[in-house]
Formats: sequence, C-alpha cells, structure tokens
Amino acid sequence: MANKYLAAILSFLIPGLGQAYVGDIKKGIVYFIIAVVTVGIIGIFFVDSVLNHFYYIINVLIDIYAAYDAYLMAK
Repeated sequence: MANKYLAAILSFLIPGLGQAYVGDIKKGIVYFIIAVVTVGIIGIFFVDSVLNHFYYIINVLIDIYAAYDAYLMAK
C-alpha cells in the first residue's frame, strides 16, 4: 500500500509522479503532459504579458489537484 502523503508530495512537486507511484502510470503521464504543456504555453506566448500570472495560477492549481488526486488514490 502506497503512502498517501508521499504520493501527494511527489505529485505536487512533479505532477503525475504521485499517480505513477500509486500505480496508475497512464494517469500520471496525462498529468505530466498537461503540466508541461501549460508551462510551455507560458514560456512561449506569455513571457512579458499580464496573462503570465494567470497561467502560473493555473499551473499551481494543476499541481494542487494532481496532489489531491494522488492522495485520494493512495488511500
């Protein structure tokens, strides 16, 4: 049985890693790709834009949701 706190921490630091730790590698890959695409959009299109902060907030929300999902999966 996976440690739910470790799964949440891993997934917060690297979205999808907690899901992979729990055993759902496909879901982990999906979370990781979503996070990478979000960061890529920030880096390519919104470097000096006001929307840059908006996308950072979205990225943090993705991290929090991925951590919460990993926590629930490890219960």
